[in-house]
Amino acid sequence: MSSTFDKICKLYDNGQLAELVHTPDGLYWLKLRSLSRIEQLRRLCQRTGIHCEGIPGRQLLAQVYDHRPDPQVLENFIREQYQVERAERKANEDYLISQLYQMRVFDWGGLYQNSLEQTIVNNYVKKIRDWEKLNAAIENEIHSSMRGYVQCSWYNHWSSILIEDIFKDHPVVLPAVGLVKRVDFFVHDFPFDLKVTYFPDGYMELLRKRAGLRPELTELKAFCRQANLWFEQNKPIGQLFPELLAKVAEHPSQAARDFMFEFKAIRTRFIQQTLADPTPLKMWLYENQGTRRFDAAPRFFLILVDAEHLEESWKLKRNKPLLSDAIYTHLNTMTSQGMESLRLEFQWQNEVYTTYADTLFIVTGQGTSAR
Repeated sequence: MSSTFDKICKLYDNGQLAELVHTPDGLYWLKLRSLSRIEQLRRLCQRTGIHCEGIPGRQLLAQVYDHRPDPQVLENFIREQYQVERAERKANEDYLISQLYQMRVFDWGGLYQNSLEQTIVNNYVKKIRDWEKLNAAIENEIHSSMRGYVQCSWYNHWSSILIEDIFKDHPVVLPAVGLVKRVDFFVHDFPFDLKVTYFPDGYMELLRKRAGLRPELTELKAFCRQANLWFEQNKPIGQLFPELLAKVAEHPSQAARDFMFEFKAIRTRFIQQTLADPTPLKMWLYENQGTRRFDAAPRFFLILVDAEHLEESWKLKRNKPLLSDAIYTHLNTMTSQGMESLRLEFQWQNEVYTTYADTLFIVTGQGTSAR
């Protein structure tokens, strides 16, 4: 096993992909690593005449790396493996999209990703002492919440695969085959981790704060009190916000119409501001990662925005014609020479990190298309 292989493995394990992307050795290793399953590596060995009999796991990756099959042979093999996997999904894609359109409401039920166990323990296990009350809570609350959690997780999983395939089907993209951490595909030999998201609530709140405005929820509560629209004070924010927004939007008074006009106008202004200069948002997305999920890998942020109904932006994840047109148009403009313009510095826990990040906004509802 070569010392170069060990050094590259260490950089990868530490999430230092930005240090690998500009070296031929690092880039070659990443492409090879994208063949994440042992049987794929063994097929590559058989194709290229590399001895692999009896060589286990990580040692096999090192064995192939040290023998260095021709880069074009490696890329052709990766594309072949992807097409085998893609054929099955493509045959069922219309059915999958039809199923995604069965989703009517996107509601986690209060059990959000990465906090499922914590939410159940804190709200039920540690708070309820009575056996009958616990079982009543399971039947009346947890079952409903779990249904929402599973449905939202299902929708995110399959719509993300749909979007990844749109990227990977483009001729300038080299797919990562199988599941490999921090790399979903390469564009002009540049690795990206795809992140599909919406206009973040936290970033909207930050922009409002910088403009001297109160949070949206605070403004909605204030209007509801003024208009004598009752609401439950202790309801979770995830449930309270859409309730208040709907109450104000559906209220027949001129005051409510004026409020909603200004409310949406402010949102539109901040969205347009971000479209004009996405760098602060890219930095915010890196700097506001959870501790367990932190890394500084190069990312491609696909940001979906229904500017008229921001809370319904999730529906755009299943709109393949819209997604395909915007993604292909963007990929057609990317060049290997332009990658350096994606360089980004950000701070996390008092350290400065350097990475690369691209953004594509797909915006509907305000006469604005992808940017």
